[in-house]
Amino acid sequence: MTEVKVLHINTYPANGGAGRACSRLNLALKKKGIDSEIAVNFTFSENKEVYNFSDGFFNHWFTAAGIVLEGLIAKLLLKPLKIPFSFPVWGKNISQKKVVKQADIIHLHWINHAFLRPQDLQKLKNTGKPIVWTFHDSNAFTGGCHVRYTCDHFENECGNCPVLKNSNQNDWSHKIWLSKQKAYSDLNFEIIAPSNWMAQSIGRSKLLGDRNVHVIPNTLDTAKFKPHDKIEARKKLGVSIDKFLIMSGFMPSRKDLHKGTPYLIEALNILVNKHAIDPCHAELIVFGNRDANNVPEFSIPATFLGTISDDEKLALCYSAADVFVTPSLEDNLPNTVMESLSCGTPVVAFTTGGIPDMVEHRKNGYLAQYKSSEDLANGIKWVIEHPDRLALNTESRKSVLDNFSEHIIAERHMLIYKKLLQNSNSDI
Repeated sequence: MTEVKVLHINTYPANGGAGRACSRLNLALKKKGIDSEIAVNFTFSENKEVYNFSDGFFNHWFTAAGIVLEGLIAKLLLKPLKIPFSFPVWGKNISQKKVVKQADIIHLHWINHAFLRPQDLQKLKNTGKPIVWTFHDSNAFTGGCHVRYTCDHFENECGNCPVLKNSNQNDWSHKIWLSKQKAYSDLNFEIIAPSNWMAQSIGRSKLLGDRNVHVIPNTLDTAKFKPHDKIEARKKLGVSIDKFLIMSGFMPSRKDLHKGTPYLIEALNILVNKHAIDPCHAELIVFGNRDANNVPEFSIPATFLGTISDDEKLALCYSAADVFVTPSLEDNLPNTVMESLSCGTPVVAFTTGGIPDMVEHRKNGYLAQYKSSEDLANGIKWVIEHPDRLALNTESRKSVLDNFSEHIIAERHMLIYKKLLQNSNSDI
């Protein structure tokens, strides 16, 4: 591929699932010789690896104020439900920024939190650059929500939103939907869906259902996320050497909706009560954020490792575990599932979102019936009783190398970039 400069645009650098996916794709492209760079709206600390649209004291705090104010508006207008919803009230026009003008391809990722509103996106047309947009959640084609659950209002024009306090046909969700419709009608962009589930959801939407969608999963550095000796990994982490270790990530509270904490609690209760697990011989290891004032009570001992930002330590965590369990109720293509498999640890999860794109039932993990704690328990039991766990671990690792390695995913993105640049040049 001839010399091409790709600019990835994300709200934060390597924060959250979208940030990590963006960062990993950027590195994968660099390894293929592509001039790839990340530009962000806000950094929590100095980060010389990315371009910062809010560089400088005044810009930094002005952007921070916009993010905080957007959050306050959300609290005022939303029902007390843990469903993320963005109100595009503040934003910025980046179309005239030098870093944008110098790019050949603009690749959008997660752009909320007082960053790119619909009208700001619309102005990117003035750059004349081909635009690619990876949808890391549902916000781009809804009236504001990032997680939809069973709501199907996005199939029309939103309105009567179930998460707004004042819900009616012309509520905030409908107004936001209309602003997106206006912006999109004037802006061409190629859509990348990291999962088949996301692609199918886009196809159902009235906003973008007629657009072309490419299904390309996220990637990760398989040289970092690799299997480590299980005993050595446990010693380094200071966890039990001889217990059956169940690992899970991001454990907020038992009231959490999106990540499904109550289902994991109930599944462990079922396993203990049916004697499939001896509480003395099993342990739950949890990494990620948690609500310190509302820690769930589990029927087996639990160790909280806190937030782990170092990938190599994270790989040790996955390697130390016998199984990784994610009770998430809606996820596009969760990084934790891919990371665990890459480290040779099987995954038990609900059949939801993009998880079935990674977990093959009873081959490298177990896909439980949606919202069934009983079947989630069956999945953990399946791993416990598996006759050849070494073969299961090997299959887990192989599934990532065959489908999600950096080389494969970078190549698929490069084909899209090449086609867009060819079309762009032919229009000149």
